[in-house]
Amino acid sequence: MSHDKNNTRRKFMKNTGMAAAGFMIVPRHVLGGTGFVAPSDKLNIAGIGVGGKGQSDISSFAESPNVNIVSLADVDDRQAIGSREAFPKASYFNDFREMLDKEGKNIDAVSVSTPDHNHAVAAYQAMSMGKHVYVQKPLTHDIWEARMLTEAAKKFKVVTQMGNQGGSGDGVRTMKEIYDTGIIGEVHTVKCWTNRAIWPQALQTPTKKDKIPKGLNWDLWLGTAAARDYNNAYLPFDWRGWSDFGTGALGDMACHIMDPVYRILPILYPDTVECSVSDSFSGNFQYKDYPKSFPNSSKIHLSYPRTDGKGKIKVTWMDGGLLPERPEELGDDEALGNWDGGVLFIGTKGKLMADCYGANPRLLPLTLNEQFEVEQTIARVPEGHYLQWVNACMAGYGNAETSSSFDYAGPFTESILIGNLALKSYFEVDPTVENQSFWGGGKQYHGRKRLQWDAANMKVTNFEPANKYVKRTYRDGYSVG
Repeated sequence: MSHDKNNTRRKFMKNTGMAAAGFMIVPRHVLGGTGFVAPSDKLNIAGIGVGGKGQSDISSFAESPNVNIVSLADVDDRQAIGSREAFPKASYFNDFREMLDKEGKNIDAVSVSTPDHNHAVAAYQAMSMGKHVYVQKPLTHDIWEARMLTEAAKKFKVVTQMGNQGGSGDGVRTMKEIYDTGIIGEVHTVKCWTNRAIWPQALQTPTKKDKIPKGLNWDLWLGTAAARDYNNAYLPFDWRGWSDFGTGALGDMACHIMDPVYRILPILYPDTVECSVSDSFSGNFQYKDYPKSFPNSSKIHLSYPRTDGKGKIKVTWMDGGLLPERPEELGDDEALGNWDGGVLFIGTKGKLMADCYGANPRLLPLTLNEQFEVEQTIARVPEGHYLQWVNACMAGYGNAETSSSFDYAGPFTESILIGNLALKSYFEVDPTVENQSFWGGGKQYHGRKRLQWDAANMKVTNFEPANKYVKRTYRDGYSVG
């Protein structure tokens, strides 16, 4: 896995033109192969989760003249209105399992844009049927699920792409080209930050039972998650802040902001992780427990052994508006990243900063950029992230590359979700500590603990309570593998 992912990162789509060069108008039955679509045919795409971002995704695929949107699945009829109107000929279902069962023979590829907790089950079922898949970021809700989808892509020989669009952008490629010149030396420290969450977090678990809105199939929306009463605090957008459904600010934005880190630097998995979070209080000395909701802000420290054996790279993630110390080389009025966040590489010779998505990479101080020109050595993706996947599906498995295929996106997602494992473990009782009272109030002490991570076995080796967050138990009717 290390070799495959590092090879993908180094190439940075240098073979972008391979698919176009190989196009020939020949019948499908002559070419054959799992999931192959001849250029003379249309690529029939189905959408699972077609409101909001899902609607945007399938609309982007449909910009290709070679695409038919043939089937739609959404658990919420209200959210699906726009897509159903845009693609009136597409069949419609509430349950994606029923759609794949009834329409499978008419589908070549599937787009998955459900809440995070249902990504893996939908994607895996489609892949097992030989369907190419595009899955929104983060690839999965759990670490184990990411490993399973990585393996499934190879097993079922399907074209894959995770929906972190910046991975196909010019910014991350320019950043790589600057890094490769050696002007900033060896990177030893990275700072990443975002203004997210922009939805409510640090909330106590709802106990009130609200009326289920008309058009919403609440049981299907829950999917893999344990049954519970409907509450307005979850939908339509705020599920991101609830750990049973979403992956918080880290899951929402790290696939964009940390993509240059993972794509450029010689790293694979961290071997340690620790975090600190902002606590909440309902009154004086009255601690507010929120074990099912992510904190309003957090700081996560990840230590990555370099794959070239030259020590480690320290990566710090900050969210909720927390920022790194402003670099001395950055002027008082000069922007630190952009509104969404940013990333800062600190090397032995200099510093390199970029905005969210790896956009607008620039050396610090900014005056250096006026004196420095970098040669373009990495192929760009002029068609963009969505149509790159469409074209790769048309070419067939093994005949074209995508920027965030699962051999890259799977390990990357694991690496990100290790941070969430630390956040969730922050609220766990440490069985090795005798007194864990919180100011005598009967609450456990939420102290910082450095977790040791065994990536090969997907296991924390020094704090067993954390391991229950590596893999969830699904409700009956849902499975991966």
